[in-house]
Parts: sequence; C-alpha cells; structure tokens
Amino acid sequence: MAQRYKILLLDTGKEWGGGTNSMLELLKRIDRQKFDITCCFYSNYARAQGQTIEQVLHSIGIPLVVIPQRKQPWWAKLAKEAGRGVLFFSRNGRKSLTRYIDRLWRIQPNVQRIENLLKQGGYDTLYMNNQPGSNEEGYLAAARLPIRLIQHCRIEPVLNDALVTLVNRHVSQVIAVSHGVERVLLQHGVKPELCTTVNNAIDIHQKMPDRLAMRQQLGLDDDTFIFGSIGSLIPRKANHHTLSALSTFSQRHPEAKWKMIIVGEGAERNALMNQAQSLGIADRLVFTGFQNQPFDYLSTFDAFILASQSEGLPRVVLEAMLLKIPVIGSAGTGTAELIEDKVTGLLFPWSDIAQLSSHLEQIWASETLRAQLVARAFENVCRHYAIEHYVAGVEAVLANPSFERERHV
Repeated sequence: MAQRYKILLLDTGKEWGGGTNSMLELLKRIDRQKFDITCCFYSNYARAQGQTIEQVLHSIGIPLVVIPQRKQPWWAKLAKEAGRGVLFFSRNGRKSLTRYIDRLWRIQPNVQRIENLLKQGGYDTLYMNNQPGSNEEGYLAAARLPIRLIQHCRIEPVLNDALVTLVNRHVSQVIAVSHGVERVLLQHGVKPELCTTVNNAIDIHQKMPDRLAMRQQLGLDDDTFIFGSIGSLIPRKANHHTLSALSTFSQRHPEAKWKMIIVGEGAERNALMNQAQSLGIADRLVFTGFQNQPFDYLSTFDAFILASQSEGLPRVVLEAMLLKIPVIGSAGTGTAELIEDKVTGLLFPWSDIAQLSSHLEQIWASETLRAQLVARAFENVCRHYAIEHYVAGVEAVLANPSFERERHV
C-alpha cells in the first residue's frame, strides 16, 4: 500500500486573501488517499456574507483546529513604549526589543500549542501557508520533532538573517509560487537545494461569468469603459498610485466616459475615498467592498490594473487573462513574471504614475492593442498555468519522503 502522509497545515493569517483561495483550490483537488490533512488556523475568519473558513473547509471534508489569539498584554505594551524611549537612537535596537517582547507573549505560547498538536495528532508533516516571516512559531514548534517541514511561500518574503538561519536549519522544502519569489529566497541566503518553484495557477475550465448580466446588475452602460482592480486595500497594493494616474488620464481626456471599480476591503478604504474626492474623480469610482465571487466582477472590466509593490504570483492576473481582459501591472516580483510587456500586457515601474497613466490612455484608446494583448495572454495562461500543474507540483513535494530526520531531533 502506498504511504499516506498525515499533514498539519498551519495558516496564521487573519483575513481572506489570495493565499487563502490558492490553498482552498489545492485542498479541493489533493489526493485524499495519499494525504490526510488537518488545518490549524489562528482565526476562523470570514468572507462576505459571513461564510467562515471553517464552513468552507468542512464542505470539502477538511477538519479545522483554531488556536485563539489573545490580545497584547498591558506589560508588553508598557515594555515596548519604555524601550522606544530608551533606544530612541537605535532603530535596530527598538526592532530587536519589540521582537523579543512579542516572542515572550505571543510566539512562544503558540509554539507550545503547535508542538502539542503535532505530537498528539501523530503528524509526520507540518505544511505552512504564506511565508517564513509569518510562520516563525511553526519552525520553532517542529525544531525538536522528527517531522518534515514544508513552507509554501505565497508572497515575496520579508527575511532577515535570523529567519534565514531558521529556514536553513529546519525546513525540508520551500515551495515558491514564482521564480521571482524563489530568487528573493536565494538572494537572502536560503540554500538552493531547499527551494523549488511551483507556479500559482487557476482552473482554466471553470464556468465563465455572464459579462453583460453583471454589467447590467452594476448599472454600467455598454459604452462606459471600466478600469478595475481586485485586492485588499492595503499600502502594498498601491491603489493610491492608480487613483493618481486615473486623475491624470481624466484631465488629458475629459471626453472619456469611464469608471473605476475597486473590489476589496481594507484599512485604506477611507483614505482612498478621500483621495478620489480631492482629485475630483470620486463620482467615477465604485467601491464594492469584499466580494465572495470577485471573478464575476472581474468580467465587467475593460482593463485590469495591479499597481502592487510586490506579489507572489497573482492569481487575479491569471484570471483577468483567462477572461480576455487586458492587464496593466507594475513590474514587481510575481506580476512581471506573468506579463511580457506589450505582448501579454503592459508593465510600468512600480510607483511610476506618469507611465501608468500613459498605459491607461493606450489601453482606453486602442481596441486593436487590447485584442492583441488578450489573445497572447489567454494562450499563455492555458498553456502554462492550469490548476492541474499546480496541484501535481505541490503533491510531488508533499510526497517526497527524503529529509534528514537527525536535524529535527
């Protein structure tokens, strides 16, 4: 009988994002005869309409263990404030002190809980979702146990020397979602033999949304050009750059009939609304909030914009290409790997608002350009980014029994 691996999947996130969706797509399709998976989350977070991650996992037969997180205690807050005052002259010193305090009240208790789960459940693999900086407690929990440690690095990682040492000492394999993410890992000193790339992917056979019906539902005229973006409203996504570029575009083309649909939620929503008001384009913007089915909204766009400073390998770009929507993206990690400039989309240097505005103008003005870009992009997605390749790649890593058991003992 083939070996069956017992896997604890650790996700320390607090909100529903692209990494969550990629994980769910894997869990829906993974070979249950070979992999027995239990999820361990810090929060039973929900998406729109209140559907929780526990409910979704239950619907596909995956059990969930939640480790509740306590609020930062008063003594930790006080110690941090005192440390900031004493170490005002040293940024590194303040960061080290904050990290030490966080380890005492947050990380170490989680280490103990995760280690107990691994022992009691008889797991042979700890599979961690996101990036090393978000999973330090997983590395520490597995350090003394004879188990495999797999890190799925879904975004461009933030690394320091201590984290790299932890990875090199304890990990069995790091799965990077793009070659760009793997390059970042290697540049910071993660050992090459520990890294492998399994590209993010999408279901290229999924049912396509009804574009016209969705546009009617949103009250969009057929002759209104729709720019759009999808993602969390956080600084890294650089939506403020997009709004500035749209303002410039609007000034150059006052005759243009356009709107910008922003699908997503986050701490920057009010700031973006205020920015749009100050730029005089607030009446052109539609904020939809978080949506369970962003794919449906994506189908209404005439151009998709992703201005992020960095990404892992953004699924939403693949989805736009599958829907034959032209993509304008910043040339950061992940996004630049999917877009060949002027072939499968348009790239601009991150934060170059003038170049982004120029691209908006080109996409809006030229139906021929849009048709050329989407044809090549669609072909590329279908050939290289089908979900079957992604699932097979992750399964190959999870089914690889080779690791040095001695280094975990």
